[in-house]
Amino acid sequence: MIVAEISVVPLGTGSPGLSRYIADCVKVLEESGLSYEVTAMGTIVEGEFDAVLAVVRQMHQVPFRAGVLRVVTTLKIDDRRDRPLSAKGKVETVARRLGK
Repeated sequence: MIVAEISVVPLGTGSPGLSRYIADCVKVLEESGLSYEVTAMGTIVEGEFDAVLAVVRQMHQVPFRAGVLRVVTTLKIDDRRDRPLSAKGKVETVARRLGK
């Protein structure tokens, strides 16, 4: 299991607003069945490595299908093999260190 952060940014859309493209990317995630959380700056996804990469590829294609000519997708992967990994667990560990 990996935890990944994905950010898909369509360029040259003619508008500063990107939420319609992001919403369409999130629909791809919903259909994938993977666990995810949309944040203000990216989307956190949990799942098996190959499944996450497959959904990233699909999300990257979404703006192109809407007529966008350039897309920048950023992907960060946390792949920990010494113990189970989850996005919630990562946040809880930091909170414990902060005494919360």
